[in-house]
Amino acid sequence: MPTFVGAIDHGTTSSRFIIFDTDGNIVASHQYEFDQHFPQPGWHEQEPNAILSSVRECVDSAVKQFVGQGHEKHDIKAVGLTNQRETTLAWDIKTGEALYNAIAWPDTRTAAMVREWKKKPGYDDLMEICGLPLSTYPSAIKLLWMIKNVDAVKKAYEAGTLAFGTTDTWLLYKLSGGKDGGVFVTDSTNASRTYFMDLHTLQWSDHILKFFDLDRSKLNLPEIVPSASATKFGAFAGGELAGVRITGVLGDQHAALVGQKGFDTGAAKNTYGTGCFLVYNVGDKPVISKNGLLGTLAYDFRGVAGQEKATYALEGSIAVAGSAVKFLINNFKMAKESYEVTELAASVEDNGGCYFVTAFSGLFAPYWMDDAKGTMFGITQYTSVGHVARATLEASCFQTKAILDAMEKDSGKKLTALAVDGGMSNSDLCMQAQADIIQIPVDRPKMRETTCLGAAIAAGFAVGVWKSFDELKQINTEGRTLFEPKNKDKSQKNYQQWNRAVQMCKGWTVEEEENVEVKSKSGTEEVSGTKATN
Repeated sequence: MPTFVGAIDHGTTSSRFIIFDTDGNIVASHQYEFDQHFPQPGWHEQEPNAILSSVRECVDSAVKQFVGQGHEKHDIKAVGLTNQRETTLAWDIKTGEALYNAIAWPDTRTAAMVREWKKKPGYDDLMEICGLPLSTYPSAIKLLWMIKNVDAVKKAYEAGTLAFGTTDTWLLYKLSGGKDGGVFVTDSTNASRTYFMDLHTLQWSDHILKFFDLDRSKLNLPEIVPSASATKFGAFAGGELAGVRITGVLGDQHAALVGQKGFDTGAAKNTYGTGCFLVYNVGDKPVISKNGLLGTLAYDFRGVAGQEKATYALEGSIAVAGSAVKFLINNFKMAKESYEVTELAASVEDNGGCYFVTAFSGLFAPYWMDDAKGTMFGITQYTSVGHVARATLEASCFQTKAILDAMEKDSGKKLTALAVDGGMSNSDLCMQAQADIIQIPVDRPKMRETTCLGAAIAAGFAVGVWKSFDELKQINTEGRTLFEPKNKDKSQKNYQQWNRAVQMCKGWTVEEEENVEVKSKSGTEEVSGTKATN
């Protein structure tokens, strides 16, 4: 009897469901884009029920496609889930209903709050606990903003019915029944991105919660569990897969590392999606960065695949990558499809001296500049749309170089190759530029749905579809493309110019006191407070 594993990939702008066979081949899939909301400059929201319905649509459609091929539903032994991280939801644990839109991970409305919290005594000790610098990025600061500014969230907190979670927790809760018996859990990779988890104990940190003046008796936090479990993540309460267990959960970048089979210490991958995320396996002990990177989990397979300990990572997170390409398409109308941006970039020999610091959400690792704005430098009458397109693609490559330099300082080791995936990795021009800028080979698989594959692997480990890392060695190995570095001298000069541009884009954020209109699930209220217009 054939065996298959499904994987939900809930990303920043779309959801998909893929069904894999045991060799890692895609058998059926469906993708669905959901709406993004930008109610004010720097704000980025998503509708919680749209997140849920997008996943349900993908699962049901892909399963129908699978059955239409002559397969049986019961041949799908388990399902994994991977998700956009840090995106924050608040709901009432009694009613199961969301109290406000999800605040997406690139949202920067909390910049002023971040600067105030950094002034509080004891802040300097927190990174040693959670591995993260405080910025607009983690979930904690988004939750604090909701409690302060959204009346429905504030009331639920005071009543002790406020449930907090990232999108994995929300989806698991709703897919398994919601208020009628739904599970309330998160895996440790997602928890590590909230700022609330102790990276050493893999449990919620009372010290950090106390620092933020949060009363744990009033805040419902999900149980933190390993990334693969046959029982903890529940089962589908309805739909085409009713009764099928969800047995693996990983944040999207952790899943991509697993999908790239980055199981050895020193392995690294870079995913070029909405943002760009470089994850480097550091082994079974956490490493706290001294050079602007994030200490995090790689994956947590305790109890499966012969693993007794969680595996840790250093990560460099770039807020804007593929979203900059979409910006050229949607805002500047330079193209209709992403591949056309690559064609524009290929129409010129180089960037023509144009550098685009794509700091739409400030700059993340390793710079951590929340006062930066998207800025283009070096524009002359010679500059064409081709130069702008090339500068947009190169922006992620330059930031990846900065992250790799920081990783080398933290780890004391130089990377010898970089595995890549994600939408922008489809561009040969972009990947060659990446190899040139970092001066190491870039290794791209033929099948680039490595994030989904990683979630499927986690789910499969939990139910014995695969039992060890060695069983996965031959999965997704055929048809890989290796981009060898070229143009060393020119690339070094371009990187120096990029660094100049980064320093010149600082200080654009202006804070002002104004009334901020906040729409909650219970209506619209005026909230007076400080808003960072970034």
